[in-house]
Amino acid sequence: MHRSASRLTRVLACAAVPVILTVAGCSSDSGKDSGSNSGKKSDSSSSAKPHAKSSPALEKAAFATLPDPCKSVQTATIESLVPEAKDKNGSAMKSNDLTTRASCSWNGLDEDGLKGSQYRWLSISLFRSDSHASLGGANKRAEEQYNKQLEAAKATEGAQDVKAEPAGGIGDQGTSVVYTTKKDADFFNTTIVARTQNVVVTLDYNGAAYEGAGAPDQAKLLQDAITAAKEVVASVDAATQKPAEQPQSPQPQQ
Repeated sequence: MHRSASRLTRVLACAAVPVILTVAGCSSDSGKDSGSNSGKKSDSSSSAKPHAKSSPALEKAAFATLPDPCKSVQTATIESLVPEAKDKNGSAMKSNDLTTRASCSWNGLDEDGLKGSQYRWLSISLFRSDSHASLGGANKRAEEQYNKQLEAAKATEGAQDVKAEPAGGIGDQGTSVVYTTKKDADFFNTTIVARTQNVVVTLDYNGAAYEGAGAPDQAKLLQDAITAAKEVVASVDAATQKPAEQPQSPQPQQ
């Protein structure tokens, strides 16, 4: 009887071993799953895409409007550059938006009897750019327009002896383009392309002589064009200036 009891105890002890191992195995698998799950969570969090960087804010356009191009140069300047102008007030070109594009021109024939006649033509064109989310900042867009206008001037149909040179002191950028063209007479042409922040100024000035008059002085045409272009740039600057604040009157004492 004692032997049977001892044998039964050993059998039960051996039988318990697999149960313990099974429990331990389950416990171990559970740990692996937990580790695996935590690893997946970590991978998931680490693979999350970073937030896209917000694009920098675009610059505010320095000039929000344009001056009247027909009033962008002084009356005395018109009288000097275009003697006997048909209309001293100028002829404004039509535009759908005068705050973005505007232009004006003058022409005149100064007759001097047997000494012949001198013809002069002056044109002023203004182009203003705004900042645009997909097109870029106002100044950058104006610089692109400046380059386009400059290339167009140098590629004028029929232009001969084209010379382009920097024209300092006119806004942020300035270039003069001089050339001659042959029409019913020899025309001496000067184009000034200038940029002041987000506004591009294109000034065309040309002259021709008729009936035996002496040919225009091309150097003087250039100097006169530069003088007029500086006036136009100054008028662009003045167009957006805010009026001075009026001083407040003192409050009466109680």
